[in-house]
Amino acid sequence: MWRKLGAAALFSVLLQGCSKPTLEVDALVYEPAKVVKPFKLKNQHGNDVGVDDLKSQWDLLFLGYTSCPDVCPMTLAKLRQVEKKLAIEDINVWFISVDPNRDTAQKRLQYINYFNPNYQAVSGPHKALYPFVQNLGLIYAVTEEQTGDYLVDHSASVVLVDPHGKIRAIFKPEFKAGSVPTINTDTMIKDLKSILSYYGG
Repeated sequence: MWRKLGAAALFSVLLQGCSKPTLEVDALVYEPAKVVKPFKLKNQHGNDVGVDDLKSQWDLLFLGYTSCPDVCPMTLAKLRQVEKKLAIEDINVWFISVDPNRDTAQKRLQYINYFNPNYQAVSGPHKALYPFVQNLGLIYAVTEEQTGDYLVDHSASVVLVDPHGKIRAIFKPEFKAGSVPTINTDTMIKDLKSILSYYGG
């Protein structure tokens, strides 16, 4: 009997030794990955984009608008730093404008070219945009009177979509007194390296 118990204990230890190590990151990781529902938006060139455009590479998605005074340009600049430091070719950034009233394709093109012309700057009518944003686990709100220099409230998190077109993680912004809530570049780089390595990126 004791021999059987000893063998069982040894087998259990061996199994634990073969199991995958725990992924320890600050980001919120989805396990299993969350499915992105079909959507149809337009990029800065006026071309349709959908779920298939999120496949075959890792994608970083975040919300914003070209008239945003702080969070949006700061986040784009930080994502540019992340992209450069990671030096990974198959990673793409999506700037999702939640202000389709003002952000025409031409305006989005000029805006995104300042950071990286290879990034996607997408938008669409709210009836298509809102369900997509909600599916990503993000949110935005536009004032009813969209006139003048109005502001748009939106999530400051960054969503990571894997090469299968599924949501793998969300990077939350860092909140500090007196500062604009944005992602921490160093933390994101560290977490991204761990996530991409863990899931075969």
